[in-house]
Amino acid sequence: MKTILTAVVLSAVSLVCAAPVESHSGFAVQLQRNENYQRNATRALYKVGLKYPAHFSFHWPWDKPSGGSSSPSSTSSASGSSSKGSNGNVPIVDDNDVEYYGTIGVGTPAQDLALIFDTGSADLWFASTNCMMCGSNAKFASGQSSTYDRSGGLFFPERWSISYGDGSTAKGIVGTDTVSIGGLTVEKQAVQLATSESSSFRQGKTSGIMGLGFDNLASVKGTVTPFHNMIKQNLVKKPIFGVYLGRQSKQGGGEYVFGGYNKAHFTGSLKSVPVDNSQGFWGVTVDSITANGKSAGSDLQAIVDTGTSLVVMPQKQADEVAAAYGATANKDGTYTIDCDTSKFKPWQFKLAGHNFQVAAEDMIYAQSGKQCIAGFAASDTQFTILGDTFIKNNYVVFNYEKPEIQMAPIKD
Repeated sequence: MKTILTAVVLSAVSLVCAAPVESHSGFAVQLQRNENYQRNATRALYKVGLKYPAHFSFHWPWDKPSGGSSSPSSTSSASGSSSKGSNGNVPIVDDNDVEYYGTIGVGTPAQDLALIFDTGSADLWFASTNCMMCGSNAKFASGQSSTYDRSGGLFFPERWSISYGDGSTAKGIVGTDTVSIGGLTVEKQAVQLATSESSSFRQGKTSGIMGLGFDNLASVKGTVTPFHNMIKQNLVKKPIFGVYLGRQSKQGGGEYVFGGYNKAHFTGSLKSVPVDNSQGFWGVTVDSITANGKSAGSDLQAIVDTGTSLVVMPQKQADEVAAAYGATANKDGTYTIDCDTSKFKPWQFKLAGHNFQVAAEDMIYAQSGKQCIAGFAASDTQFTILGDTFIKNNYVVFNYEKPEIQMAPIKD
């Protein structure tokens, strides 16, 4: 795979705390979901184009989709003291199955920021109070943190910038600060503070993104990602993190467990799949795809990406999956599919000789009246993105050092 610049368009949710619940490796706070968000498959696919623009030749022949509805957000505290050799549990909010994100604390005292947790990127960046045009989302005030240090000093700060396929940009300065994630405190973590961003980033209310890919994917050379720093600073027992993304129909929400995983969220045993991290991604090989009982591709290179809503495939494979389920192509890369999934067979993926599947109900991503849009889409890339449509059906444990992933069916 080629090196890819990363970006994300952010959206909003209202975060509400409930009582802590004991998990396999500690305690996780379950958060209630926002029921007001309107799913938009075109916009979800457009965001993939922003995220993987220059090197994979995405083409967007339609107008940029407008932002969906959003609601004001409030955040719950994610700050806390660290414990050597412990695990960090971070509850993840389900924005009607469109965005999953959690809250972290940055600085001393901690300032809470709602971020998208994204295994498809490796940057930790968010809006700062020095940005006058970064929307109404929460912004980080570096001047209020006693542990913030600007890289390069006051007069010659280190800077970062990212450009995207549609002409959008984001840029700012690089610093280090204390970052609290699920009760684990990472010291001297590299943070990228946005001081300027294009209008496309102002449509959401979340503050930024926390990348959970590998260091070599980061846009700033020499960056050590937050999770890698957890390992280096001996904050976690094992170099793994477990990801559960719950369905909106099953009360939504989700959970990241850093340094462990939560057995309560899956059935059966975890199956190992080798990872190719040469380009910084959680890259895997899909041995074969079976759609509604019919073969729909084999030997596909794929990325496991929690920051993408859909399963995005090369055009040929997407058309084969669509044909198997009787779906019809739309002009924007999405597909219209039958709203009645009772006769559908599960969508099956074989990785490393193990079978994983997407339930028939999850073949539908969005519904408006009698029209339904599928949970998969097409692009002209040569690789597949296993996004949330796949991940919310399979508990995933990411092993940073091996590297590999382990998966098992989600427990409904």
